[in-house]
Amino acid sequence: MKRIMSRSIISLVLALSFLAGLGLLCYRYIVDHDLWASQTYNQYLSSGKGLSEAGTIYDRNKTALAYSEGGQRLYHDDYNVRLGTLHAVGDSSYNIATALQTRYRAQLVGHSSIFGYGLPESLRSKGNMRLTLDADVCGKVYEAFGGYKGACFVYNYKTGDVLCMVSAPSYDPQNEPETIPEGAYLNNATSSTYSPGSIYKIVTAIALLESNPDAENLTFTCEGKKEFDGDDVTCLEEHGTLSLRDAFSYSCNIAFAEGATLAGADKMQKTSEKLGVTKSFNISGIKTAQGHFDVKNANGNELAWSGVGQYTDMVNPAQMAILCGAIANGGEAKLPTYIDNVYSGSTGRLMSADTAQRMQEFMRYTVSDHYGDTMFGGLTVGAKTGTAEVGEGKEPNAWMVGYSTDEDYPLAFAVVVEEGGYGFYSAGPIARLAMIESARSLGYEG
Repeated sequence: MKRIMSRSIISLVLALSFLAGLGLLCYRYIVDHDLWASQTYNQYLSSGKGLSEAGTIYDRNKTALAYSEGGQRLYHDDYNVRLGTLHAVGDSSYNIATALQTRYRAQLVGHSSIFGYGLPESLRSKGNMRLTLDADVCGKVYEAFGGYKGACFVYNYKTGDVLCMVSAPSYDPQNEPETIPEGAYLNNATSSTYSPGSIYKIVTAIALLESNPDAENLTFTCEGKKEFDGDDVTCLEEHGTLSLRDAFSYSCNIAFAEGATLAGADKMQKTSEKLGVTKSFNISGIKTAQGHFDVKNANGNELAWSGVGQYTDMVNPAQMAILCGAIANGGEAKLPTYIDNVYSGSTGRLMSADTAQRMQEFMRYTVSDHYGDTMFGGLTVGAKTGTAEVGEGKEPNAWMVGYSTDEDYPLAFAVVVEEGGYGFYSAGPIARLAMIESARSLGYEG
């Protein structure tokens, strides 16, 4: 009798477990049916049949970027637009894992939670989708890279709309080449990290401002090099005695090596984490690559170089645009989205409003008194360039990041050019083009 009772209990437990598992499976299917339908093992889609009947993908101006006609998937008629929007739109082979045609293909082809793909084409509710991107801006910016690798990201930090998201290298989805350029499957704007160089002085300045109430009155003396913990930190020039604002504008390595030292390893670490350098942000369901900052076991010289952006520091372009958006917006900003009416949320508070205001003054001064206001036409821009050494005999990566504070054109941007050399000369012209053209997309006439 005991044996029969034991077997009955075991059978009951197994039956209940089975029913619970079946219930969970049904629940997950109902909630995530689009995700299930988009998996690479789905033969209907992986065979290429799905997109030949898929809905249309538009840009913010209702320009078709990808559409189906005559049983074929077709793309925008401009070559540079096709390459410039590839990493947002995707190709017909689903090679770009983060692109719309890969992640949202079930919605594009009219997958049903009840009938799957079994409905006749005439009865399917095909999902046209609209992006916040401006196709013409993306095309012009891609062309401006001139064969260099890198990324450009421009977004409205008040609404979250991404107007320009370009990754290079790219390829033509209309005529996919037999040999795909190395790295072309990756969206560098959201999924890559780079050594930041001097753009990381933004983070160091914030750490110093928030750890020392009198930081703006500090002075630094630059003689071209200075020893920290037995080894030198070097600077490209002998800047003499500088305030923190001037040190930021002239991008003095010695001043920011001292700044990181004054702030201390713990404050530098916590500030980097609070500003989002070491975490992923959600952009239309895509997680940005995590940057890297770790000075917990760094010696004094390594800490000093970290403040210059040259230790083991790594950042993502979209992350840096988000940080600049938060500075421009008083310490917090909307998270970017490149799909119309799909909101990603807010950054939350990254820094105090007072710190954001002081950083605005530093970055605005850098443009108005150092780079020159003519660089961005009539836009009111604050910015910082960076030249990041990458070693192995390669040219440095070139950076420029910043924002505009014009009421009608609240745009934040980040541009990186791999092995581009100096940030001002390589990333600067692309940043200028991207910002002016993005502002024009919002109605700017300058």
